[in-house]
Amino acid sequence: MTIDLEALYIDLHRHPELSFQETRTAGVITTHLADLGIDFEEGIGKTGVAAAIENGEGPVVWLRADMDALPVPEQTGLEYASTARGTDPSGTDVPVMHACGHDMHVSALLGALERLVATKDQWSGTVVAVFQPAEEYGAGSQAMIADGVLDRFPTPDIVLGQHVTPLPAGTIGVRSGTQMAASDGLTVTLLGRGGHGSRPQATIDPIVMAAATVMRLQTIVSREVDPRDVAVVTVGSIHAGLKNNIIPAEAKLELSLRYPDDAARAVVLEKVERIVRAEAQASGAEEPPVIVTDHSLPPTINDAAATTRLIEAFDTAFGAGTVIDPGMFTGSEDVSWFAREAGAPLVFWFWGGVDPAAFAAAEATGTLERDIPTNHSPFFAPVLQPTLSRGVDALVVAAREFLGAPASA
Repeated sequence: MTIDLEALYIDLHRHPELSFQETRTAGVITTHLADLGIDFEEGIGKTGVAAAIENGEGPVVWLRADMDALPVPEQTGLEYASTARGTDPSGTDVPVMHACGHDMHVSALLGALERLVATKDQWSGTVVAVFQPAEEYGAGSQAMIADGVLDRFPTPDIVLGQHVTPLPAGTIGVRSGTQMAASDGLTVTLLGRGGHGSRPQATIDPIVMAAATVMRLQTIVSREVDPRDVAVVTVGSIHAGLKNNIIPAEAKLELSLRYPDDAARAVVLEKVERIVRAEAQASGAEEPPVIVTDHSLPPTINDAAATTRLIEAFDTAFGAGTVIDPGMFTGSEDVSWFAREAGAPLVFWFWGGVDPAAFAAAEATGTLERDIPTNHSPFFAPVLQPTLSRGVDALVVAAREFLGAPASA
């Protein structure tokens, strides 16, 4: 039975699920795995799925796709746009959208598995497919590892993965070394003293403290990091107060920090902590701020030898010029935990999802940032083709490159 990949993608796009809530998505995946005759286990790391195709002696290749969506209201105008809603970890009802393309990732991996099953006479070894939850929390891979996925499935000789991104459809972006940044997510609680809005002198206003902190944090990259280095300090949310005439007792900031390596991480974290504590002291806070690390992700580092080999395979399969060096992305990923914990090399690449003509027009007018929606945008929507077919092809080419040759008759 052939999978209708376009219908599969549209179905997944219409029915996105938040991190660690991907039960319907997992069910769709396992239904197709069963139809393909592939052995699988579900519920790994809560909602993860892993499957294995064993095909004689040879290397073990892991292929990974993430499957969670984001609390974003879709505004693409697509006929199959999501109207789904979900409940976030705080209990808030939120809109849900596949604003990062994980529906495309799942569809491409299932398509690749179908082709690998159909061509078993052309390769030898074991393919392990990992459908990972909660990438957006930076927690899904570690949850699967903690639940024993590396013990329950053959140890990888290499881990491979891909991500759809705003490059021209058909293009593949990959580079040796650091492909994606390391990151930390922090929650900072600034502790003041609440009171009546008419008597600010009797309070320690955490909103003013938060405002000063946000502005000062922006000077880390602009004034304390070498301009030749890469670093990002983003305050993504700020929460304080419930009414206009009440000065609250505390304010919370949520920070996203990005850097290329552990040395840069140490520098930026020290500066963030120094500023947060100094601004609290400058505001007369009677209690020190509370700084909690919500997640910490390593840089995504592509193995040099394996990347060179894969670029050559892509060039052979798709033609010279298909593969570009996209530079280091300041976004972060948790895929590398699988490779790190297994002691295996990793290659993680990007593939384009933008209509090539639209991309070229925006590039010519210098309006790429304005006219081409990026991941996490409510307008992000990869063109269905050739994005989907290239995603399938790339995974098959990559897997076959690192699998063994079939035994001679």
